[in-house]
Amino acid sequence: MKLPENFKNKMINLLGEEGFAEYEKSLQNPMYNCLRVNTLKISVEKFLEISPFELSPVPWTKNAFYYDASRFTPSKHPFYFAGLYYIQEPSACLPAATIPVEPGDKVLDICAAPGGKSTELACKLQGKGLLISNDISASRLKALQKNVEVFGARNVVVTCESPERLSSYFNEYFDKILVDAPCSGEGMFRKSSSMITAWEQNGNEMFAGIQKTILDEVAKMLKPGGTILYSTCTFDPTEDEDQVMYLRKLRPDLKIVPIEKHPGFVEGNPEWSNVENADESLAGTFHLFPHLIKGEGHYVALLESEEEYGGFDVQPYKFKSYADIRAKKPNEDIEDFFKHITSGIDFNLVEIGKDKLFLVPENSPELRGLRIMRRGVYLGELKKKRFEPSQSLAMILKPENFDNVVRLSSDGKLIGKYLRGETLDFDMDENAGEFDRVPDAGWTLICVEDYPLGFGKFINGVLKNKYLPGWRMM
Repeated sequence: MKLPENFKNKMINLLGEEGFAEYEKSLQNPMYNCLRVNTLKISVEKFLEISPFELSPVPWTKNAFYYDASRFTPSKHPFYFAGLYYIQEPSACLPAATIPVEPGDKVLDICAAPGGKSTELACKLQGKGLLISNDISASRLKALQKNVEVFGARNVVVTCESPERLSSYFNEYFDKILVDAPCSGEGMFRKSSSMITAWEQNGNEMFAGIQKTILDEVAKMLKPGGTILYSTCTFDPTEDEDQVMYLRKLRPDLKIVPIEKHPGFVEGNPEWSNVENADESLAGTFHLFPHLIKGEGHYVALLESEEEYGGFDVQPYKFKSYADIRAKKPNEDIEDFFKHITSGIDFNLVEIGKDKLFLVPENSPELRGLRIMRRGVYLGELKKKRFEPSQSLAMILKPENFDNVVRLSSDGKLIGKYLRGETLDFDMDENAGEFDRVPDAGWTLICVEDYPLGFGKFINGVLKNKYLPGWRMM
């Protein structure tokens, strides 16, 4: 791997000659791989019991584990399609693991795509509070939305807006804000040589300007007493230490909260900063270098407001509740499907439009005028005298929530057929031991072991596959 000369010189200045030699040598080694357990669906302890992979813990994230990609392919296993884990670069797990989100918080992930950090924030919220997952790039939002849906997160609003537009709605609103800022990507050179080409074309200053425009608006959206996590996947102090100092200038009430130090973490350095009189507390922020840890390059800083808790609310979202309609004149097609769901859906939070149903997050704010890609969970659609349930509805259910469930073995032929969208024939002679029961006629919740994958419709001894085409196993 040929590194640009001006990048080499900078890294020698940061690491010294010997440290740079070790760093450069590490770029020839394979990347580390990890998966992060979805604690909305399964405990870490339970997952380790059923995991078909050999795993070892990522030190800085309680629910993330290394695996050997030369031996295992977790992205092809049915548990991946059930949303039991997210595949993520190990260092990239650190920001969401570090920010102290609690159930009930109002949280903003402002640069959220493709969703790795948002899915972990949703796990921390445990269904309570609100997560706004935003990305300015519409092309990247499909991956974000899918990952949130696979994880079974109910209390997420996905938006596609500029920071300026968001701040005009959310003045001092959020308890916690995660800023995984667009950056020059120096920490990802080992992942792709195209990152080096992009670095040569764009440099650091362009991204430093973008980061400042984001922080300008983030500073307005944090409640007094709130917390911001700032991170990048680059080493340059212009994009790291300098941005933290810029944020503190915007919000003098912010102080740096020292992050837990793990072996190999390198303290932020005020002497590296270009800001005059840079604060010594920058030593509480950390750089991750790939020659010192099992992961790629990253930088993380945690800042907390010293002001008393306060802030402002946004007007609540007003919508047509299906509970009100149900009390007066129930829709027979909707009722015919939802009689199968024995628990888990609060109809007071079900919004009904012309032909679609959504499960709205509790205390959802009114955001009229913003580009909202998804508010809560899309439940399904009315089609010609029938209700067609969505894939995302299946992902928020548990087997005990539905009255017609089939559990498929994770290592049989039927599970592969289902995930490829094929019709299933429950033939005891041919597929003995691959399923726990022959389903009853009608809508069926298909699970791998005890974890939902999607729906099917059992008719005349054959299951018509309803697994979403865009989610199918290739």
